[in-house]
Amino acid sequence: MYALLILDMQVGLVHGPEKPWRGEALIDTLNGLMANAREAGAPIFLARHFGPVGSPIEPGSPLTALIEELKLNGEEVIFEKTRPNAFAQTSLAAQLRDRGCEGVVITGMKTQYCVDSTTRAARDAGFETVLIADGHTTSDTPLLDAGAVVAHHNATLAGPFCRLVEAKDWAF
Repeated sequence: MYALLILDMQVGLVHGPEKPWRGEALIDTLNGLMANAREAGAPIFLARHFGPVGSPIEPGSPLTALIEELKLNGEEVIFEKTRPNAFAQTSLAAQLRDRGCEGVVITGMKTQYCVDSTTRAARDAGFETVLIADGHTTSDTPLLDAGAVVAHHNATLAGPFCRLVEAKDWAF
């Protein structure tokens, strides 16, 4: 069984000053993936990233709240992380194993940080790993526009670190 993992779809990232590339389309994609996961009885995990005290995303900041556009039903596992890799210093791997998950489907934000780190770590943690090609995003950087960042990471991660799949082609 595969679990759906949604990374850092938080108010400060999605609705902050640096708008994510294809943000509205991503939200629709994630809601569709959650509906598919629920229908198949697959668990859904959502990570919330917290920064140090004094940062805009310190614990308790309204910027760390999950966005309201996600269609949550209260059965999801929501966990906190402080590192880009969602497996680092969290119980994610143990919770996945406790639910009988052999694989994880990775989505969310930001492509070059948490999505990349978590995708690489998932395989090392022993999980079959799927990255949804159109299921993650970021904002423009000083060197690359967000679309190029996403395309680069899809090409780099596919094969050695994950299976790359379009959302429309994935079934739990």
